[in-house]
Amino acid sequence: MRAILFGGGLALLVSLLGTRVAIKQFTKWGYGQEIRDDGPTSHHTKRGTPTMGGVVIILATLIGYFAAKLITANPPSASALLLLFLFVGTGLVGFLDDFIKISKQRSLGLRSKAKMIGLTLVALVFGVLALSPWLEDDRGQTPASKHISFIRDIGWITLPTVLVVVLIWLIIAATSNGVNLTDGLDGLATGASVMVFGAYMLVNIWQNNQWCGQTGLDQPNLCYEVRDPLDLAVVAAAVTGACFGFLWWNASPAAIFMGDTGSLALGGALAGLAILTRTELLLIILGGLFVLETVSVMLQVTTFKVTKKLTGTGRRVFRIAPIHHHFEMIGWEQVTVTIRFWIITGICVAAGLGIFYAEWVAGI
Repeated sequence: MRAILFGGGLALLVSLLGTRVAIKQFTKWGYGQEIRDDGPTSHHTKRGTPTMGGVVIILATLIGYFAAKLITANPPSASALLLLFLFVGTGLVGFLDDFIKISKQRSLGLRSKAKMIGLTLVALVFGVLALSPWLEDDRGQTPASKHISFIRDIGWITLPTVLVVVLIWLIIAATSNGVNLTDGLDGLATGASVMVFGAYMLVNIWQNNQWCGQTGLDQPNLCYEVRDPLDLAVVAAAVTGACFGFLWWNASPAAIFMGDTGSLALGGALAGLAILTRTELLLIILGGLFVLETVSVMLQVTTFKVTKKLTGTGRRVFRIAPIHHHFEMIGWEQVTVTIRFWIITGICVAAGLGIFYAEWVAGI
C-alpha cells in the first residue's frame, strides 16, 4: 500500500509542476493545437494552445511508478512492465500524430491507416508477450488469460491463442480510439480518466490475495487471483495522479491539451488494465463514457452512409459527432457539457465497482 500511495502522490506532483514547465516550453517552440474547421466555432479561439501534454502524463507515471519500486525495494513485475510498454507504445503512436500536426500546421496528423498500423504493432507485441509461457509465475499463470472475462475468467469460454491476440488487439484499438474521441473539450477526457483509473486501482487492491485474509476469510486459495495485482495498482495509482496533476492546467480554460500522445496512451493503459485484471467486459461499464462517445461516431457515420445510399442524401443523427460536440451545437456551454459528462462517468464507475465488489465477494 505504501508503494501505491507514494507512486500516485509523486506522479501527481511531477505532473502538476511538469505541466507548467511544458506549457512554457511548448509555447516557446510553437507547439500549438490546430482546430478542425467543421467543429464548433467556439473552438477556434483555442488554436495555438500548447498540445502534446500527454508527454508529461507519461513521464510523470513512469517516474511515480519506478520511484515507488525503488523506495520499497521491490522489483517491477512482468504485468506492470507489460502495461507500461503498452502505455508508452500507444503514446508514441499519438506523439507521431501530434508532431506531424504541429510540423505541418494542420489538424490532420497520421493518416488513419498509419495510425492503426502503429496501434496494431504495439497491441500484437503486448498480446503475444502477455500470453507467453516465458512470463508464467510460479503458479503457471501468464499475465493475460485465454478466457473471456467479466469480473473474473468465464471458465467455459476458452479461446485459441491466435483468437485471444486478435481480441486483445480489438480491445486496445477500441479503447485507445474511444479516449481519443472523448478528448474534445477542456478537461473532459482527463477528468473521466482520473475516475476510471482510480476505479482500477481499487479493483487491483481487491484482487490482491492478501486482502482475503485481512477480511477474515481463512481460505485464501478460494480467492480469485490474477497476476501481480498490487503492482498493477501502483501503475493505476501513478496514472491517476498524473492525470490529476495535468487536470489542474487542462481544466477550462485549458492552458494545454494532452493531444493524441495522451489520449492514445490513456486508452491503451485502460485496455491493458482490463486485460491484465481479467475484467475486459467490466471495462464497458467502467468506461461507459468512452463507449458512448465511440457509439455516437459509429452511429453518425453508419446512418449517413446508409441514408445516402438509399435516398441520395445523407442524414445525420447528431448535429456533429462525437456527441459532446452535439450538445455544444444545441447551446450547452462547454463547462456544462464537461461536468455533466463527468457525472455520467462517475455513475458508470460507481455501478462498475458496485457490481465488481458484490460479485467478486459472492464468488469467493
